[in-house]
Amino acid sequence: MVEGDDVKEKFKPVVISLAVLAISGVAFFIAGAASREGSASANGAGGDAASVYNSKCADCHGRDGRARSMHAKHEHARDLTSAEWQDSVSDERIYNSISNGKGKMPAFKKKLSDSQIDELVSYVRRLRK
Repeated sequence: MVEGDDVKEKFKPVVISLAVLAISGVAFFIAGAASREGSASANGAGGDAASVYNSKCADCHGRDGRARSMHAKHEHARDLTSAEWQDSVSDERIYNSISNGKGKMPAFKKKLSDSQIDELVSYVRRLRK
């Protein structure tokens, strides 16, 4: 058994080094994923909100939010750029309208996450003229 103990002692630094390397690799992987996720939400929030707006809202409200197309007029879509309207509504009301729908506007609570709806509220606020 003395020979087995010698082998264990010889390989002990190698095993410890591999364990440290493996743990470090996992830590870097997790940190990188968190960093990408954080930067996507911090830097891409406006971009993501714009793409969601363009795919879900622009058909009725227009890409610029003014609702000036024939389709928008037919659907009685709101001009989201109106300072008067922006002053008269709370973020909560905008959120609820997106989430639950209002009039001819469909509900999006089953199609969009809460964070996407929050981002859309901010996006709509930035449309103000």
